Amino acid sequence: MMDPEVLERITARRAELDGLEEQLVKQLVEVRAERDELAVAERVLQRLSEQIADEQAEAGSSVVQVAGRAARLVPDRAPGLETGVRGKLEPLRGKLTKLADRGWLHKRPDGRFTARP
Repeated sequence: MMDPEVLERITARRAELDGLEEQLVKQLVEVRAERDELAVAERVLQRLSEQIADEQAEAGSSVVQVAGRAARLVPDRAPGLETGVRGKLEPLRGKLTKLADRGWLHKRPDGRFTARP
């Protein structure tokens, strides 16, 4: 003969484990759904990165849309550009200093500027 108290404890424990199983199954479904969403987001990001890299490779520099037209953020460097004229160089140096103050550039001790990593 079985002790009714032991049977009651077994039944209570089984009900407790069934409830825990339901919670775990629900959490597992949520985790799998979130992982699927992350996988989709990762694929979209990869495609966008490849598309941007292709566009930049074609243009040679960063390209943005301005009034429906593609425009470069920074024009290509021209090989014979005259930079020895002080009147043209000092305003540029001032702008570069402002960019360095705002964290966009790094001003080296020798007075030259480099891009931040």
